[in-house]
Amino acid sequence: GLSLDHELSFLREFEHITLARVLIAEYTSNGTDRSILEAMKLLERLLKAAEDGGRMANAIEILMLQALAHKAQGNIPTALASLKRALVLAEPEGYVQMFVDEGEPMRLLIVDCRLLIEKQAHQQDHTLIGYVDKLLAAFMQPTVMPQSKISSLKSTMVEPLSERELEVLQLIAQGLSNRDIGERLFLALSTVKGYNQKIFGKLEVKRRTEA
Repeated sequence: GLSLDHELSFLREFEHITLARVLIAEYTSNGTDRSILEAMKLLERLLKAAEDGGRMANAIEILMLQALAHKAQGNIPTALASLKRALVLAEPEGYVQMFVDEGEPMRLLIVDCRLLIEKQAHQQDHTLIGYVDKLLAAFMQPTVMPQSKISSLKSTMVEPLSERELEVLQLIAQGLSNRDIGERLFLALSTVKGYNQKIFGKLEVKRRTEA
């Protein structure tokens, strides 16, 4: 029942991003121009909302989708521009998996983007090239962890995450703030912070991005 005309809100941002993915997939499979035009319009609105709300992880994902949508249309320069914006935002936090999850189309686009960055040869882009190389190396790693290794990792945790803690962690991964998470799960801000402390302690990390 989700519509392109619905008012955007952070509570439904994930759903709207998924809708944009569906529209891009429709265009890729059957070449319907309407689907890609609707996807691009929705992504523009989503990007502004995410940036205005300070949800940088979501903004990065939206920029990646814009890049893939432009690539599907054959507009490579615009696709590379969107991807570079995503890389610039992602590099300080060291995001890797969110790029790898987009698969081979994203890898090929990152290869092209690296060539572009290298040609431009700006001083500030040297760090970005190192980050891009790290991403490309990650694409070469196995993406599926054997079940035996998953079981082994679970057994090494002194105390596993509860269902609620996993729910909070998933929202952290989506880029939501503590206040946003509280409103999504109907929890007090202090309660969310308490969950954060428990999650970080169990995972033995100090920052949200590490978690």
